[in-house]
Amino acid sequence: MTDPAPDRLRALEDAGFPLHSLSPEQREVLQGLSTEELTLLLGLKERLDAAEPEVQAHSEIAGGALF
Repeated sequence: MTDPAPDRLRALEDAGFPLHSLSPEQREVLQGLSTEELTLLLGLKERLDAAEPEVQAHSEIAGGALF
């Protein structure tokens, strides 16, 4: 039976999490995520990414208009 932990890190990397900037201890925590925790984290990242362009656009417009 194969260890699912590397698949968890791969899924997080594929979703755009900057795992290279984490300490080995932090990566170990992510390796130990349950399936439910991984699903929740990936879902949150997806929702944050979906909101990002609009938030950036507002800040760029507001920043340019105010300064």
